[in-house]
Formats: sequence, structure tokens, C-alpha cells
Amino acid sequence: MTRQTKGNGAGPAHVNMVGEGTVLEGTLQSDGDVRVSGRVIGKLKVGGKVSVAPEGAIEGEVVAASADVSGRVQGDLIVEERLLLRSTARVEGNIRTRRLIMEEGAAFDGQCEMQKKEAGPDARAGVAPVPKANGEASPSETPASPKAAR
Repeated sequence: MTRQTKGNGAGPAHVNMVGEGTVLEGTLQSDGDVRVSGRVIGKLKVGGKVSVAPEGAIEGEVVAASADVSGRVQGDLIVEERLLLRSTARVEGNIRTRRLIMEEGAAFDGQCEMQKKEAGPDARAGVAPVPKANGEASPSETPASPKAAR
């Protein structure tokens, strides 16, 4: 089911709904928002926001611009901007996002990778050079002159 809502002046926004008691198997792809109150078995690729209601469940990978989870997700969450795990959320899988907000009571079992906003085409995703354990500099930290190395 798709519901049209008022947008922010850029045109109407669409919310696709998987209602309570509904099971959807396969890939769900949308440029708008998706609200899951039922069960999705498969991959979600959403250009907008994914909302998982307390009674909702997703079994599969979720790729979205933002997400608000109150229900259960079994699979990886790849969220471009902001991921909110509400107190009733249960997540089993890895998370990759720029901003993570967890309410007290939310459960998360997996690994989390926090990404930085890219500064340009040469920016690396959140990885900085680290000195070697023996104190020597990695190649990107090599001093410019021999005097600096002493």
C-alpha cells in the first residue's frame, strides 16, 4: 500500500506500507519512505526513511538514507545518515551509518562502523593512518627531512 503525504515543497512524498499481518518476500525498492508493521523477508533498498514499527520485522539487508527501528531486524543495516534504535528495537546484524542513536533498552548484536561524511573524492571512509607498534611511522607519516627523524 502506498500513501501520499505532504512533502516539503519539493512535491509529494510517498510512504509505502507493509501492514501488520502482511508477509512480503523478495526485494522491496523505493525512492520514497517505507513503513514496516508486518514482516519483510528479503532486501530493502530505500531512498528515503525506513520505519520499523514495534510489531514489524525484517529478515534481510536494509539499505536506506535514514532509519527508525522499533521492531526487529535480522540482517545488516546500511544507513547513509541517521539510524535511530528505539527502546523496543532488536537488531541482529552489522550496522554501517554516519549517526547512531540508541535508546535505553534497545538490543544490538553485531558490529558497528561509523562513517564520516566524505570531504572529497580522495577521502577515505573513516580510516586514519596508524603508527606501527614498534614506533616507526607508516609510509604516510614518514618525515619530510632526515633531521625530523632524529
